Amino acid sequence: MQINRLFEIIYLLLEKKTLTAGELAELFEVSPRTIYRDVETLSQAGIPIYMSKGKGGGISLLPDYILNKAVLSDEEKNDILYSMEAVNAVSLENKSSALNKLNSMLGKNENDWIEVDFSSWGIFQNDGEYFSRLKTAITQKKVIAFMYSSAKAEKIKRTALPLKLIFKGSAWYLYGYCRIRKDFRFFKIRRISELIVTDEVFQLSPPKKVINNHRTDMDTFIKTILKISPEMAFRVYDEISSYTIDADNNFICELYLPNINTVCDYAASFGQYCTIISPAAAAKKMKERLEKTLKNYI
Repeated sequence: MQINRLFEIIYLLLEKKTLTAGELAELFEVSPRTIYRDVETLSQAGIPIYMSKGKGGGISLLPDYILNKAVLSDEEKNDILYSMEAVNAVSLENKSSALNKLNSMLGKNENDWIEVDFSSWGIFQNDGEYFSRLKTAITQKKVIAFMYSSAKAEKIKRTALPLKLIFKGSAWYLYGYCRIRKDFRFFKIRRISELIVTDEVFQLSPPKKVINNHRTDMDTFIKTILKISPEMAFRVYDEISSYTIDADNNFICELYLPNINTVCDYAASFGQYCTIISPAAAAKKMKERLEKTLKNYI
C-alpha cells in the first residue's frame, strides 16, 4: 500500500539521511517514477522532503526534522514510547527494533528513561512459555486445553476459547469462554498447567472492555475493617488506599473483599500483625482456623 511505503520512506531518510530514487525504487520494487510521485505526495502533505542533483545528491529530509513534530506534543510522544516500553517488557519477541524506530521518528534518542518488568521476583519456569502460547492462541483464535488449579486445590481439566490477556492486581489473567462452565471466566495464569494449543479454530470476538471500572464494591463485596500493626506499614501503603492511624500508630484499614474466606486469607497474610475488626463472622472464622492450625503443633 502507498501509505505504508510513504512512512517507510520517511523512516529510511531519518535513518540514512539521503537515498537516491533508484535505491528506493529497488527497495520497494517500484519504478523511479513512482518514487518521484511519492516524494511529491509527501511534500504536499507538509513533509520537508527535497531532491538534490549531482554527485552525492538524492532524496533527503531537512536536517533535524522530526516526524509529527507539529502534531504530537512532547508529553504525547513520551506517552507513546512509555506504552511501547511496557509492551516490550511482556513480549518474548524482540520489539527493540520497533521501539528504536519510534524513538528515531519521534526525536527521542534516549533509551534509558524507563524500565518495566512485569515478572515476579519468584522463579516460575512456565511463565514465558505459557505467555507465548496463550498470545498465539488468542491471535490465531485457537481453542486451548489445560489443567486449572482451583482455590480449593482441585485440578480440573478445562477447555476454553482464549480472548484476552489481562494484567490486574500484580497478576496475569486469561479471559475467555470456558466450555465446561459454559460461561466467560478469568483464569490466573500461574494456576494453569499442561497447556495445549489445539488446531480447532473459533470465531468468537473479544469484547472491547473486560474490566469494569465502575465501583460495585459497596453492593456486592463485604466491607472489611482490619487493624494492622505499623510493622506492616509498607504493605498498607502498597495495597490499601483507605485507612486511618490510631493513637498507637496502628492502621485501621477499610477495604472490600468478595467473601468471608477471602477476608481470612488476606488477614492471615499479615500474620500476627493483623486483627479482623469486622465483619464479626470473619473474626469468628479466623479464630476457628487458628485453633485448627494450633493443633498441628501440639
